[in-house]
Amino acid sequence: MDVATEYRLLIADVYELAAASRRTGEEIAGAVGQTAARWHVLSVLSAQPLTVSAAARRLGLARQSVHRVVNDLLAEELLATAPNPDHKSAPLISITTAGRSVLAELVRRGDLDRSERLSRAEMSADELARARRVLRTLLEALTEGAQERR
Repeated sequence: MDVATEYRLLIADVYELAAASRRTGEEIAGAVGQTAARWHVLSVLSAQPLTVSAAARRLGLARQSVHRVVNDLLAEELLATAPNPDHKSAPLISITTAGRSVLAELVRRGDLDRSERLSRAEMSADELARARRVLRTLLEALTEGAQERR
């Protein structure tokens, strides 16, 4: 097969892998009374406080959908708001201690689940690292091409 066909097949596999990962992620999150969307928002806000718009950009999602999830997490006190010195109407959103506890449990369960599944598939860390390098190289090639056309 030619390189373009192999690339299309790889992308189809990546989409299928992402869908399977989302499904199992929903199962893991559900066991902790959360959703995968909440898990993603908690995760992106765990590094530093962000506005809803900035969190949405990092997640590659619409601001409105992230805002809805943030509101739910604020109501459960897993997130908190703080004034934003750079923008009065867009507060900074940060993860609370309770939110960090929930995130830690999600990560613990997720890592255990993935480790068990990958072990059964006889996948090594080295194989995953090689696959990641290939994907990163493809990503760089695609984003360079997009930047050159601008």
